[in-house]
Amino acid sequence: MTVTLADVAARAQVSPATVSRVLNGNYPVAASTRERVLRAVDELDYVLNGPASSLAAATSDLVGILVNDIADPFFGIMAAAIQSEIGGPGGRAGGERLGVVCNTGGSPERELTYLTLLQRQRAAAVVLTGGAVEDAPHAAAVAAKLRKLEDAGTRVVLCGRPPAPDAAAAIALTFDNRGGGQQLTEHLIGLGHRRMGYIAGPEERTTTRHRLEGHRAALAWHGIEDDPRHTVHGRYDRRSGYEATLELLRRDPSLTAVVAANDTVALGACAALRDSGLRIPDDVSVAGFDDLPFSIDAVPALTTVRLPLSEAGARAGRIAMGREEPPPGGVATVRGELMVRGSTGGPRV
Repeated sequence: MTVTLADVAARAQVSPATVSRVLNGNYPVAASTRERVLRAVDELDYVLNGPASSLAAATSDLVGILVNDIADPFFGIMAAAIQSEIGGPGGRAGGERLGVVCNTGGSPERELTYLTLLQRQRAAAVVLTGGAVEDAPHAAAVAAKLRKLEDAGTRVVLCGRPPAPDAAAAIALTFDNRGGGQQLTEHLIGLGHRRMGYIAGPEERTTTRHRLEGHRAALAWHGIEDDPRHTVHGRYDRRSGYEATLELLRRDPSLTAVVAANDTVALGACAALRDSGLRIPDDVSVAGFDDLPFSIDAVPALTTVRLPLSEAGARAGRIAMGREEPPPGGVATVRGELMVRGSTGGPRV
């Protein structure tokens, strides 16, 4: 059932006129009253009509792009590519769309808040980038938000994350993180490595789990024990890579290789190894993931798995704007490519 302005007024125990004043911001309202109204809006999931200029349309000229961390090149590259594709015919401002990058900071609550705000603004499209949080209540809440967006005519595209359960119309361009993780570890095993440390990302992220599953699948295939001491979880940043590598060396000084959750973590791992008096790859090999722009300029250059971030982002943008047909079944798997460089070699004898 559609929630009305009168429903919000009843919940907040104010007049409909007061609700209108709060939402339009065109008349002074007491702070406590404003807080009650906004709380009622959130509780009832009330959707604003939007600016007067867009009342005649089902959607506005706004496109939301949700990222975990815009300072991370992984997300920045995808966001830039998406934004480059969202212009063109259909908008009312010279054919252009207003791309809004929503930085969640990894917070599940912020993700839901941005989806609600984009729903209220009748966004033309929403693109969610990167891995999802593995929490059943949060996943259900996200799926419910996506269904409401879709029902209101908003195109929803997932770029770099698995399909959302119960969000039938959402298109998913999902990265083959398992396959890439397995390929990377297979490469190191082929070089002769048997004692490998693994620096994983945050435990609650789908990307973390899938890449780690690929690593473990390669170990199992070759009959190599998955020693619990050889896996450390942390953030997707350089400091985490540095600290995790020191911890791995403390647990097992005989490690001959370190596999990092991504290239930024790998840089931290390289720094920790150098500070420990170890040479790369003569003493310890290092591998990353994503093939971010700085990977080839590291010394030595990083062996990594290249994900076509820009290409995937551009495709997501075109699908979101209706300028490219969705993949069959609504889901496409984007595979990575192993990039073998100087940071990996055979283990020391």
